[in-house]
Amino acid sequence: MKLLNVWNFLLDLKLAIKLAFLPTLKDVLRSPSLLFHPRGISRQFMSYVWNAYGDGVDTNSGPVKKSLITPYAKGVVLDLGAGHGHTVNHLDHSKVNKYIALEPNVLMHPHIRTLAQKAGFTESEGTLQILPYGIEDLSSIVSALGGSPRCVDTIISILTLCSIPEPERTLRGLLEVVLKPGGQFLYYEHVLNSREDVAWWQRFLTPVWAAAFDGCRLDRPTHVWVEKMDDIWAENGEGEDAENRKVWGVEGEDVESMFWHRIGRYVKRS
Repeated sequence: MKLLNVWNFLLDLKLAIKLAFLPTLKDVLRSPSLLFHPRGISRQFMSYVWNAYGDGVDTNSGPVKKSLITPYAKGVVLDLGAGHGHTVNHLDHSKVNKYIALEPNVLMHPHIRTLAQKAGFTESEGTLQILPYGIEDLSSIVSALGGSPRCVDTIISILTLCSIPEPERTLRGLLEVVLKPGGQFLYYEHVLNSREDVAWWQRFLTPVWAAAFDGCRLDRPTHVWVEKMDDIWAENGEGEDAENRKVWGVEGEDVESMFWHRIGRYVKRS
């Protein structure tokens, strides 16, 4: 692995800390009780980071999202860890009748509301719903969705599964209980690199990265976990069913990247 990739990663970390440290420190000084809630401090920090980087990340990943979200997302869409709600920029409004943003960091909610309204999704018309829960809070999610299981047509995860607790169990529960039979799971995630030398650095640096960025981990083989949920997914067939399970990478991405991405589309068994 080129050490330059590690150096560039550390520079990104340094810049993010430089941007978010002082605002977060001011929040702590204003509310010292935050010292007893480390997760709260992490979320404050992450909100400042995302204020600086969120639009740029969405722009840079625009071609990926356009190829994944725009042609496939339909019906009722649940966006996991919605952040600022950039997913709405890539939804085809003619195919999507409701956008549900699942985002536990309430500091992100005003941004979600603003972007959703620009895209034509509003709470007053019933086409937008913002839920302040983590993915692991399954009972609260189901209750907020009206108490009816399997009511979502499309679940989308964009750079989210890196930070959820007990990811395999949590994601499986959500897919089993919330996603309709025949519904789709679309994801774009940074994952554990297939090269062992890069993976070593990802594992080594994850504790520091996770502490700063609201639990985000560099070392999760998310794409492998999703594929192993064999009993949930429909088999590949012919015609429209030829791509019931599909995973691909980002064209032109450095194979030695610390942020190595996989893109996936899976259809749930009917």
